[in-house]
Amino acid sequence: MSNKTATSPASLAAATSRGRSAAPDPRMYGLARVVEPEEVSGSESIIRSLEELGVTDVFGIPGGTILPTYDPLMDSSAVNHILVRHEQGGGHAAQGYAMVTGKVGVCFATSGPGATNLVTALADAHMDSVPLVAITGQVNAQVIGTDAFQEADIVGIAGPITKHAFLVTDADSIPRIMAEAFHLASSGRPGPVLVDITKSAQTARTTFAWPPKMELTGYRPVTRGHAKQVREAAKLIQDAERPVFYIGGGIIKADASDEFRELAESVGAPVVTTLMARGAFPDSHRQNVGMPGMHGTVAAVAALQRADLLITLGARFDDRVTGQLDTFAPEAKVIHADIDPAEISKNRLADVPVVGSLKEIIPELTMAVKDAADKGGAQDLAPWWRQVDRFRDTYPLGYTTPEDGATAPQKVIEKISAASGPEAVYVAGVGQHQMWAAQFVQYERPRQWLNSGGLGTMGYAVPAAMGAQVGDPDRVVWAIDGDGCFQMTNQELATCAINNIPIKVAVINNSSLGMVRQWQTLFYESRYSNTDLNTALNASGEEVVRIPDFVKLAEAYGCVGLRCEREEDIDDVIAQAMAITDRPVVVDFVVSRDAMVWPMVPAGVSNSDIQVARNLTPDWDEED
Repeated sequence: MSNKTATSPASLAAATSRGRSAAPDPRMYGLARVVEPEEVSGSESIIRSLEELGVTDVFGIPGGTILPTYDPLMDSSAVNHILVRHEQGGGHAAQGYAMVTGKVGVCFATSGPGATNLVTALADAHMDSVPLVAITGQVNAQVIGTDAFQEADIVGIAGPITKHAFLVTDADSIPRIMAEAFHLASSGRPGPVLVDITKSAQTARTTFAWPPKMELTGYRPVTRGHAKQVREAAKLIQDAERPVFYIGGGIIKADASDEFRELAESVGAPVVTTLMARGAFPDSHRQNVGMPGMHGTVAAVAALQRADLLITLGARFDDRVTGQLDTFAPEAKVIHADIDPAEISKNRLADVPVVGSLKEIIPELTMAVKDAADKGGAQDLAPWWRQVDRFRDTYPLGYTTPEDGATAPQKVIEKISAASGPEAVYVAGVGQHQMWAAQFVQYERPRQWLNSGGLGTMGYAVPAAMGAQVGDPDRVVWAIDGDGCFQMTNQELATCAINNIPIKVAVINNSSLGMVRQWQTLFYESRYSNTDLNTALNASGEEVVRIPDFVKLAEAYGCVGLRCEREEDIDDVIAQAMAITDRPVVVDFVVSRDAMVWPMVPAGVSNSDIQVARNLTPDWDEED
């Protein structure tokens, strides 16, 4: 396909105009239950609204302007509040809760610095389409704009990084705005919503009644794909000789993994799962050829580069997947299905756009594909699979034994996966350990894998794991973190210890900012400027005073601290961690600082230039 073949405005309009729009589901948003009018304070109205919306857990920390709402919170038997140690931690915890449960995560913060400390979590949730409602206090309405104590225009700040930001100055509007916020956060393309409520609105007297009437004029996200576009997609699939399913996190957001598996097996094409889609399609399935992109498998990258059709579902052609965009999948036509019409043809032009919920589109596409196959005969994909399997068999994921004699970090993660299995939840920070966790944990189900994909937020893992454990308390939850990431938000271990949230933290400790160090090795002549963290080894490999000592730090926070410095001890230390279920566990895995993430597509180059090791590229031209 020529990348100059644009989806016309008329075509995109056709993809949406006769689709079915979503209306609020009264059962989902607590709108079916009727509560007679009752006089309350604005703050009581906030808590009552949360109760009616079905909220059971909130992460937050009080301060002056949100204090009125913390008082009636004490009287709620339905809403459990978890006192975090930093607002960013509360935001990431709400994200983890939302990602593992599929429900809206909720966090509280006060005005000024409390609200601005939420900004990173809001931006993170926005990039990764996580349903979240952040409720912040604001100074009294009459002093807004006077630079009052702890005043900040958080609505203005958060506007670009949320689906919507509300400023509430009228207590009477609280139930309506709360219902609207939850509907916005969880419908269409999910995302964060900010509700900033002035202190004067919280303390004012008002009337609480339920359900409120929502006033979201013009907000009607399309859920059902246009039937003609679905048929056109099926025709392209029927005619393709080298099709590839390119699936993103939208599959998981739509709870459409089962529906997708039926489609994938009906077509029989290779499936690549992006970083955000790990677990949407089982790793053990023969059609799964791995993760694409900068640190994807050679088979996944090669399949995309050689495809003649991309069946793109809930993905957004992110630069980490495409590499140099104008060289990405150069021969492929594109089917692009997504709930958000703004994503269609944003980066890569779509031949067949389909706007709607994948939960509805995929079954319709499956039926259309089966009908097309019945009429035209099933496509023979055996020659295509021979090409893909050559790359899969020749260049499997793997790693070498570190030359410095230290433990390979990949081996640690492999063994955690083997010991905990697919029923566990794995939450990663950002950096080398994130990529190794994406590569070497076996993902078999959706919502098994949580990470900060779009924003790439260091410090995400521990608080997100905390939220995930609260949301799904019966599962084992591992935070796979780096020694750099861990030091950004590890204060939430105190929250975990006090609230009996028994997460397990694997600190992949290479005593450095590992991904930055890898780039310095490859692109800056091994000039290691400001990447040594002194948590295990110094630059010459000699043991030094650990700053900090992660075992002592864990113990200081009321957790169990363990350390593993030898490969032969990995299984035993993991078994010790798994046996502890009544408190958090932190394991300091001391690993080689020279280990690198491979494969790798250097930034700004074509995916065809993928390297499987330093200066080693696959043999693309070998006969299939």
